[in-house]
This record gives sequence, structure tokens and C-alpha cells, in this order.
Amino acid sequence: MANAVITEKGREKLCRSHAGDRSLPKLKWIAYGNGGTDEAGNPLPMTGKEEALRNELLRLEIDAHQYPIPTTCEYRSGLGKSDLVNIFLSELGIFDEEGDLIVYRTFLKKGKDDDMLFDFSIQEMF
Repeated sequence: MANAVITEKGREKLCRSHAGDRSLPKLKWIAYGNGGTDEAGNPLPMTGKEEALRNELLRLEIDAHQYPIPTTCEYRSGLGKSDLVNIFLSELGIFDEEGDLIVYRTFLKKGKDDDMLFDFSIQEMF
């Protein structure tokens, strides 16, 4: 599994929070997009400078989270049968309640039929 990146904005917020100059906003949404691959279908590199998905299609509230190890939080969200039918997804992002992209990931295209439910998880690792 390829890792997601914590964006520069996310690291800036962590830095200021550790210094006591701000509190961290809750991570609230997972966004789905289809702009995460090149013309050959290869996942585009993640730089951490991303401020948005390349082509966001849908944003849903995070369904749940868990801690598989003490320094990693895994966020989960699912697509219903009617969500993004016949679309090939290739990028995910987590946005905080202030609307900033905090975690970003690209991946190989995943297609969704109209009778399928999709569950996605994305990990924020420290």
C-alpha cells in the first residue's frame, strides 16, 4: 500500500499547535476524485504541496476512525450504491473542518458499478 502524505498546510497546523499558538481543527471530510493518474494510468507523485484534489468529484463526512498503532490514525468513508457510478477514482483527500486539505493520496484507477458499495480508508502517519 502506498502511503498518503500530510500536506504542508497540515504540517504547518501541527507545528503551530505543538507550540501552543493554535488548536488543531478536526479532520472532517474525505474527498474523492479522478485526477490522480497520468495518461498511462500511473499514479501521479504526491508532493505535500497539494491544496486540493486535482479533480474532486464528491466530498463526504468521515464515517469512522481507528488507531491501528499509536502513531497512526486510519480514517474510513464509504460510497453508497448511487455514489460515483461508472467513475474511475484515483485520488483521495482528507479535509479539516476549516476546509484545508490535510492528507492526500493518489492510486491506480478504481471503477465502481451501480450495485457496489466502496469502503475507503486513508492513514495519517506520524
